Amino acid sequence: MKEKLGLIHIYTGEGKGKTTAAIGLAVRAAGNALKVLFVQFLKGGEESGEIKIFKGLKKNIEVIRFDQRHPIFFKKGDTKKGLINAAKDALKLIDEKIKSDKYDLVILDEINNLIVQGWADVNELMDIIRKRPKGVEIVLTGRGASDELIEMADYVTEMKAIKHPFKKGIKARKGIEY
Repeated sequence: MKEKLGLIHIYTGEGKGKTTAAIGLAVRAAGNALKVLFVQFLKGGEESGEIKIFKGLKKNIEVIRFDQRHPIFFKKGDTKKGLINAAKDALKLIDEKIKSDKYDLVILDEINNLIVQGWADVNELMDIIRKRPKGVEIVLTGRGASDELIEMADYVTEMKAIKHPFKKGIKARKGIEY
């Protein structure tokens, strides 16, 4: 099966569903005995529902969460410089994990946000993707996917927000948005 893998997916846009789509793909892949690396950025704090489920699928899904938060969610002691340094370290670790050739599917959840904000370097990410072993499928999620990444990708899906309950003052709900 691995010989049929190796494409690049991007789930981007202002609408809901980017991470949800990636989670669905991770579950589908794990259900077909593929090995998945799910790396999550900018979602520190409480474990989301998908992370709890992934723990039960640890035979096929490895999860790495970086506890750095988006600056709008910073807590006392968090800094942008800390986020940038953590992103550099994260990319090094991701590069090592991908080069290990242990994974069929690697999902970098919210990586586009790191790039668009200037907290991670798009060229460094592209280099990691280019140098991956043959047959490793890559998924990049987050708002604002760069033109360079879009050009490199095989699949690009843009989630468009037409209507969202947040505009009515309804906050993110456990089990639905996280």
